[in-house]
Amino acid sequence: MKITKLLIAVTLVVAMVGCCSKPVGIDYVNPKIGSGGHGHVFVGANAPFGMTQVGPTSITQEWDWCSGYHDSENSVIGFSHTHLSGTGCGDLFDVTLMPVIGDVVYSRGRLGDYTTGFWSEADRTQEVVEPGYYSVPLTRYNITAEMTATERGGLHRYTFPASDEAAIILDLVHGGCWDRPEDLYAEAEGDRRIVGHRHTYGWANAQKVFFVVEFSKPFDKFEPIDENNFYYRVHFKTEEQEQIGVKVALSTVSVEGAKLNFESEVASKSFDEVRQETKAKWAKELNKIRIYGASEEQMEIFYTGMYHMYVAPSLLSDVDGKYRGADNEVYDNPGFDTYTTFSLWDTYRAKLPLMTITHPELMDDIVNTMIDIYKKQSFLPIWHLWACETGCMVGSPGIIAVADAVAKGIEGIDPEEAWEAIYNSCMHDIRGGRYRKAYGYMPNDLQAESIAHDMEFAIADAAAVEVARKLGKSEEEAYLENRSHSWLNYFDHSTGFVRGKSSTGEWREDFNPYNASRISNEYCEGNAWQYTWLVPQDLDLLVECFGGVEQTIERLDGLFTADTKMEGEDVTPDISGLIGQYVHGNEPSHHIVYFYTMLGEPWKAADLIYEICDIMYSTEPDGLSGNEDVGQMSAWYVMTTLGFYPVEPAAGKYVLGVPLMDRAEMDVEGGLFTIIREGYTPENRYVQSVELNGEPLERNYITHDEIVSGGELKFVMGSEKRAWY
Repeated sequence: MKITKLLIAVTLVVAMVGCCSKPVGIDYVNPKIGSGGHGHVFVGANAPFGMTQVGPTSITQEWDWCSGYHDSENSVIGFSHTHLSGTGCGDLFDVTLMPVIGDVVYSRGRLGDYTTGFWSEADRTQEVVEPGYYSVPLTRYNITAEMTATERGGLHRYTFPASDEAAIILDLVHGGCWDRPEDLYAEAEGDRRIVGHRHTYGWANAQKVFFVVEFSKPFDKFEPIDENNFYYRVHFKTEEQEQIGVKVALSTVSVEGAKLNFESEVASKSFDEVRQETKAKWAKELNKIRIYGASEEQMEIFYTGMYHMYVAPSLLSDVDGKYRGADNEVYDNPGFDTYTTFSLWDTYRAKLPLMTITHPELMDDIVNTMIDIYKKQSFLPIWHLWACETGCMVGSPGIIAVADAVAKGIEGIDPEEAWEAIYNSCMHDIRGGRYRKAYGYMPNDLQAESIAHDMEFAIADAAAVEVARKLGKSEEEAYLENRSHSWLNYFDHSTGFVRGKSSTGEWREDFNPYNASRISNEYCEGNAWQYTWLVPQDLDLLVECFGGVEQTIERLDGLFTADTKMEGEDVTPDISGLIGQYVHGNEPSHHIVYFYTMLGEPWKAADLIYEICDIMYSTEPDGLSGNEDVGQMSAWYVMTTLGFYPVEPAAGKYVLGVPLMDRAEMDVEGGLFTIIREGYTPENRYVQSVELNGEPLERNYITHDEIVSGGELKFVMGSEKRAWY
């Protein structure tokens, strides 16, 4: 009844504002966006923020198959229960099930040759992908595979032809890309259930997964295929169109934990019941922001973006709260759910800040998890995956994520405990930290990717300053404030770029701003063009370096008109989505267009926002300009569509851009926050004035507190290129 009333209410709102008739966000989700190109998104079934991601895994293990799936080829070696989404590295694909008929070769196989493995082609023309559900026919065996998921479980339904040689293979050996098996084991408990574990090393260098697998009918035989515990064949006899259901639950703690998760989440529920429950969970998440007056394509990109954002962070703890800590030890319930899959170099920029608005009730658990990781490994997480620190990317982005939540006053976080984690991580010696303390910057002869590391640390210092100020830590505030400007050591006035500097203060001699070499470079996945602008905390100082606002705008214009060339050895494909030397396909550029608003020329920000959203995002499989990066690429689009963006980490404010819809409604702690775009036409594309709760807003940003308190933000549009503030 409540759902029916909500649909009626939303439909009425749509009619009032003259928008399209489909009001429910879930109707617009297209999970295949980003499954081609370099998007690396997960395609399968999962619950929001769930431990399990149940879906197909392909033969290919190249970079563009980091999620196990790519639109360009249709092989399936089985359906695994863990997948990454939008990452630049590959791992997981744990506990893989593959339905087969007859004798097979027990191997991953080679594309195009069924004699080399048990893989099958999938009929992608019959594939069904929607939030919480996946289905595809396996053409080799004439079997239709369906799956859905709970937070810690996966349910499969395989429709078999008639056969005396039907089977489901449990494959424990084949993980994803970097994954390598270390300790594999499975055993039967009766004639319906299998339990075991899969311990591996790879990107996550000490991953432990425990599992329970239960079948809807007794199996005729449980057959270990080899002494290495790589494969197990579960034998069945099937009638024509007979469906065999499989229920699976995972745990990082133990088989007993997996059994507890099984009993709690999947034991008593049917496949269709879980499918509907999980769909309802997705509908609830996607309905937290409702947009009207956007094109059909914009709606599809927007809500698919929200869907991709909520794949992770993913649950790590069992239903009783037990979890595996960052020190690889098992701990009892800490009083909050623990999470993993922290792609922080990406998500600190927009995704996690957006979640402080839409998911404050989840952010306290996420931040408390990060603080717990600090307690186990002595520094806040960098890129944490299944209780393992991968150390991927540069800087110490966990500092920024925690500081942002604390500075905004997210309830359920102990500020002093958080400050200890923040400050000690700022002062840690790892990742070049000792050089910053010794030299005031990271010398390029002592630290690889020195500029990238140092500039990200400077942003972290600035975020920490916000917390120090809030808590009255004046001495630490002064120290970190000074150090947050360390990037000034790299600014070379003769070239106008940040440039590598040695421990003796010498500039890098062979400097080339187009050099994006992966092998010998001070930058990370970029060059001097992008990194010169990586000062979201210090635009005023960058203006001083360039000699004034006018000169800064001229240089900023030049970023977008420069040659798109990337020079150097082994340039990474992560540098994608270029407008001049602006790189939308990688995160260090994401804040830059909003500098135009901050510099007094918001119409230029508007023009670029329209261009980026038009050419860097689409509804096609190759619809993202780079990796989804666990939701950050989509978070940029979602926040930009709403008309604002968090340029300065932990500052508690969002710089205004231009909204891309006529009306948006956000459920916030204070009730409802509404955004209105008034008077837009293709000619009237620029903001003329802004009102907050009916009063003129004569500044270029809105605060976090103003948003979460509820109210109305109105953008009045026109054709004049002007600043309203």
